[in-house]
Amino acid sequence: MTTTTSPHPFWLAGGPATGGETLTVTSPRDGSVVGEVSVPTAEQVEAAIEAAVRVAPAFAAGPAHVRAAALDHVGARIEERAEEIARLISAENGKPITWARGEVGRCRSVFRWASDEARRFNGGTAQRLDSDPGGTGRLALTRRVPYGPVLGIAPFNFPLNLCAHKVAPAIAVGTPILLKPAPATPLSALLLGELLAETDLPEGAWSVLPVPNEAMPELVRDERLPIISFTGSAAVGWSILDSVPRKRVTLELGGNGAAIVLADWSTEEDLEWAARRIATFSNYQGGQSCISVQRAIVHESVYDRLLPRLVAAVEELPTGDPMDPATQVGPLIDENAARRVESWVREAVDGGAKLLTGGTQDGATVAPAVLENVPADSRLGCEEVFGPVMSVTRVRDEQEAFAVANDSKYGLQAGVFTHDVQAAFRAHRALEVGGVVIGDVPSYRADQMPYGGVKESGVGREGVRFAMEDYTYERVMVLTGLEL
Repeated sequence: MTTTTSPHPFWLAGGPATGGETLTVTSPRDGSVVGEVSVPTAEQVEAAIEAAVRVAPAFAAGPAHVRAAALDHVGARIEERAEEIARLISAENGKPITWARGEVGRCRSVFRWASDEARRFNGGTAQRLDSDPGGTGRLALTRRVPYGPVLGIAPFNFPLNLCAHKVAPAIAVGTPILLKPAPATPLSALLLGELLAETDLPEGAWSVLPVPNEAMPELVRDERLPIISFTGSAAVGWSILDSVPRKRVTLELGGNGAAIVLADWSTEEDLEWAARRIATFSNYQGGQSCISVQRAIVHESVYDRLLPRLVAAVEELPTGDPMDPATQVGPLIDENAARRVESWVREAVDGGAKLLTGGTQDGATVAPAVLENVPADSRLGCEEVFGPVMSVTRVRDEQEAFAVANDSKYGLQAGVFTHDVQAAFRAHRALEVGGVVIGDVPSYRADQMPYGGVKESGVGREGVRFAMEDYTYERVMVLTGLEL
């Protein structure tokens, strides 16, 4: 796929199709046109659903090696076209090319993990039931089977890899999926469709539909799509769950990730490492990651030594053209997002926060910001900023650090800088989050591990095998009259 103004087809039941309208995709960097995308009609969406429902029984019953081979093919093709795909991500998303290349590598891994899981995942277990007299001669055989077609809704910030986290687990378990990419970044998902179209997956097993957001409520409520996997904002995610309480819904929502620096992380090397890691992952991809560092919570014994290092490390981050390999911080997804972030910084300063660096807006770009004394009730203090902004808070001890981190409606991941294994276990017990990273920032994610949050950060887990479990349920067969 090239970045041109020619309308790109979408993918309906595994084949290319065009609709009556088009969507223009523009670069966050300069507003230039990256591509035109054909938008499916309501009738075409209906055809995709019907095809998914029609193929679902045969797809689930098909051999695992066919699904695994398709996943292997997609992963290999991603690797072959890695630089082209990275440049497409950067063009439509504004992500610096160095981070776009990392996203492509992760996507390749997702399909590799899914291929492995497809070969071994069946949930098959045998259980003797003769532990009680009534179970004499009986054996329970349990397998996992798909609920039915999946509606996968992906966000703009990882326009390839978060599509992969919807699609690859569905293919691995043999359930059809309708993928709805974000309107700002559909091109990466459509390129993924190109690669899927090269496989022998059955017609109807997958569709990539760049449906407008306003058309989604009806699609979400469709009873023929019993599974919804959504990654995006908390407001939209919870509204989806509220509208379909009887569906199986996985929500990967927002966060305001905390990086906690404890007293024992105190050498010059320790503080330099923490400063650079926190600075980088507060601002990577313009801070548009739900596990970016939004809050640095620092023990008072190292606070005054770490803070100037943090500010210096932030100021040293190269900001500019996303296609420049040296650039670490690019634009936000659009100018409206940048204006919102700048207004939140201004609001916090008006409320008593001290701005140490950055916070100014230029088009879709916001200069990476560091603030102290952010009011807890400001939007910057309690919401997800989704921009290159970090607050720094001084605490007296470990207990206060954990309490400050937990004083949030979100609970996705946290990072704890400590060498003390006992403190690591205390953090794991105390912090109300889905994941705790010891010795690093909260922004680390391995695509095979369970990933998700608590509180307002969502329900369910991604990570290939864990998504496969969410897409399936246990079905038991009891065999009788056996000589066990």
